[in-house]
Amino acid sequence: TDWSVQAIVSWILAESFQDQNVSIVAEEDVQTLSKAELADLLASVSKTVNESLAEAPKYGLQSPKKALGATQVLEAISRCNSTGGPTGRHWVLDPVDGTLGFVRGDQYAIALALIEDGKVIMGVLGCPNYPMKNGWLNHHHHRYDESMSSSASDTWEKGCVIYAQKGSGKAWIKVSSIDDPGLATFCEPVEKANSNHSFTAGVAHSMGFKNQPLRVHSMVKYAAIARGDAEIFMKFARCGYKEKIWDHAAGVVIVEEAGGVVTDAGGRPLDFSRGTYLEGLDRGIVACCSAKLHEGFIGAVYASWDSSNL
Repeated sequence: TDWSVQAIVSWILAESFQDQNVSIVAEEDVQTLSKAELADLLASVSKTVNESLAEAPKYGLQSPKKALGATQVLEAISRCNSTGGPTGRHWVLDPVDGTLGFVRGDQYAIALALIEDGKVIMGVLGCPNYPMKNGWLNHHHHRYDESMSSSASDTWEKGCVIYAQKGSGKAWIKVSSIDDPGLATFCEPVEKANSNHSFTAGVAHSMGFKNQPLRVHSMVKYAAIARGDAEIFMKFARCGYKEKIWDHAAGVVIVEEAGGVVTDAGGRPLDFSRGTYLEGLDRGIVACCSAKLHEGFIGAVYASWDSSNL
């Protein structure tokens, strides 16, 4: 699936910007798929790519004049070999963010961002399983509407694409207006390997959070903040883990344009100009719906840090 999405997005970007050299930073490389013993997998990827591109006219895009061959699919994927950096234009793609969520039929996202001279200027998040009714985002979430029976889970409306351009002032979604920690909900990763749940629980407790955390796969957490379905997203990775730019770029600009604040745990903006990783990150990442909540949270992090074992 990752390779298929990567090939599709790469091909469409190349077709759309034919007069430009399209530079794409992405998670999957082409080397593995090029191996002779994986010919069947390449054929399967090519089939998926062509089936999907045949649907392109439904969305105002052009399909290929004839089906792409395996070589053309590999060429599209191989275009995703940029390492980013402080100069020029780079598209940043996470073809399937939240693999576990995807496999489980839960939350996952397709994330695309445009970085220009080290700054994120546009972001798109495709969230196929994002429910239009926020109570369905997590069945154990405090906002869950018990009048909705679980037997209706196959029929509720879901799926959205959220996009934003830096400084456009045209955001069509808005962050939550809640700035009282006692009423706020915080998001964190589902997998304990990706975040220290005990530390985030301690910070939340010290701030006076009463609601259970909303644990969601993938960059859908940023979508939840931007849409006003939660107030804080925090991620404190375990020692040695390095955050990749494709896991955050699209989400950050979308939250900021919806009226939120995103920084590292020291209160500094995230730096997308230093290659494929968020180098120089201070401890973790914090996204908030308001400056007031953000300021209080950063203070709570500082107070809790020395007593933690991160």
